[in-house]
Amino acid sequence: MRVLLTGGAGYIGSHTAVQLVGAGHEVEIVDNFCNSKPEAIRRIESITNAAVPVHEIDLRDRVGVRDLIAGGDYAAVVHFAALKAVGESVERPLETYDHNMSVTFSLLAAMEAHGPRTLVFSSSATVYGDQAPLPFHEDHRPLDSGSPYGQAKIMTERLLTDMAAADPQWRIAVLRYFNPVGAHPSGLIGEDPKGDPSNLVPFIAQVAVGRRDKLLIFGDDYDTKDGTGERDYLHVDDIAAGHLAALEVIVEDDPRMRTWNLGRGAGTSVFEMVHAFERACGREIPFEIVERRPGDVAVMWADPSRAKAELGWVAQRSLDEMCADAWRWQSQNPDGYATT
Repeated sequence: MRVLLTGGAGYIGSHTAVQLVGAGHEVEIVDNFCNSKPEAIRRIESITNAAVPVHEIDLRDRVGVRDLIAGGDYAAVVHFAALKAVGESVERPLETYDHNMSVTFSLLAAMEAHGPRTLVFSSSATVYGDQAPLPFHEDHRPLDSGSPYGQAKIMTERLLTDMAAADPQWRIAVLRYFNPVGAHPSGLIGEDPKGDPSNLVPFIAQVAVGRRDKLLIFGDDYDTKDGTGERDYLHVDDIAAGHLAALEVIVEDDPRMRTWNLGRGAGTSVFEMVHAFERACGREIPFEIVERRPGDVAVMWADPSRAKAELGWVAQRSLDEMCADAWRWQSQNPDGYATT
């Protein structure tokens, strides 16, 4: 089927594009490259040996998005496009709400007017906030988040719920994935954050490759096994496989909206991740403990049983594999996509 990926040049989008092409789907990407680089597209094509058309459009451009959807004959859309830094969303809430909700409004309006009505939405584990019991389960209510980024995800899920209730033609998959790490095993595509990394592993990788002097660990006084935050880390290729599985299930099933967690079902602390990366790169990672960041929570990990039962999806790759692939990407591309 022909599938449009919004934000498809980004970290998770690019890996999903590779898996969709590998599964025989025809992929097109729309991206404004505010958080990604065009070089990622060339590398997707190198890995897949397939042409991947790209439309450089800001999704807030309603006319441009309408024309793209109307003329594309797409069977489905996978929606990644968003500003994604939790910390930055706390500092600049208006920008985050405006951007992330506007791109979704524009996309859904075009899909409602011209089709298709099959959507995979890339949500986030941040919708569970810090009050949900562990492990996080899809049926938990109420959803909450300490960051504007997470609140915008909750708002989008509410919007999709209402749209599915109003029009039974919609097929919608919502994927609440946890902490993506790693890179494609080829080392050709990986996470290339703009500015200071807001996520742990790319920060560690930049220290390991010599771009930064030390890792900043945001708090070591949480009520956890070693005082540092614990997250459910999973390989980006496992997340991409989850998007592929969800798409293929909702296309075949009766129209409705369904939600799945993507996670390994276990927490890994910051210190545990540092030690795993040290094993991968063969060197010590210097660090400094600093104050907690606004919006961070102590622990989060998934109950992934629904995805296993309904999608046949289980995270396959270990912590050491995640770090080995992340190090291969970073060591081969010390400055990210800017190396070319």
